[in-house]
Amino acid sequence: MGKKSKDDAEPKKSKDDGEPTKLKNKVYLKEMRKLQEKLCHLQEWVKFKGLRVIVIFEGRDAAGKGGTIKALTERVSPRVFRVVALPAPSDREKSQMYIQRYMQHFPAKGEVVIFDRSWYNRAGVEHVMGFCTPEQHARFLQLCPVVEKYIVEGGTQLIKVWLESSNEEQKRRFEARIEDPLRQWKLSAMDLPSRTRWFSYSRARDLMLEATDTEHAPWYILRSDDKKRARLNCLAHILSLIPYKKAPREKVKLPKRSMKGAYDDQASLQGRKFVEEKY
Repeated sequence: MGKKSKDDAEPKKSKDDGEPTKLKNKVYLKEMRKLQEKLCHLQEWVKFKGLRVIVIFEGRDAAGKGGTIKALTERVSPRVFRVVALPAPSDREKSQMYIQRYMQHFPAKGEVVIFDRSWYNRAGVEHVMGFCTPEQHARFLQLCPVVEKYIVEGGTQLIKVWLESSNEEQKRRFEARIEDPLRQWKLSAMDLPSRTRWFSYSRARDLMLEATDTEHAPWYILRSDDKKRARLNCLAHILSLIPYKKAPREKVKLPKRSMKGAYDDQASLQGRKFVEEKY
């Protein structure tokens, strides 16, 4: 009898504290495939019905936003599921109405726009790091629910997800970013200062939720210490929030290659420069 693979090994026993055991990669990939297939059906429905959807991802640094967004978008069209991750505002953008630079990226009919951080920068990093005044922060918390109600009443569905990671997990992920060359690009100038301001960010989060967790645009908290489970839970949750059906599609039949004007189209490539086949 053959040796069991790592994924076929006996499941680990539950931890004494009741936390779930580590999710096997085989199970994760199987469930992810199912969810991403449903996202493809959702994509067709969004186009068919001309829906407009905004999904906001916020959370602490290293909470897992990037990996969750990648799982959400890797099997769908970037022309339907658009990711918006804006850099720091320019001097001109700083002189605009605060939300103005985000609104130009809002979806048209048949689009889902995903904000990897959003206008909620003002409630988080800008407030904690002193990039805005206390008055600007208070004004944002006052006006944000009003603006979001206008967005929703205008026919755009607004989904807000806060990824919540623990102190221990954030520390572990930051250390990995420092040591791993494949992750060092993720270490931003804001990461290390944010580590020292853990409780300041917690208080900013609490103020944000208190002011902007509304009936028309509620916040959903996603536990993200376990990345695999967080991604699966997030995709399943988004699918549950957008009612959809399989959109009608014309039956497709692959046509035969025409032999009209046929010639040896491989011989004509002789003498050209090819990529070296190292693998």
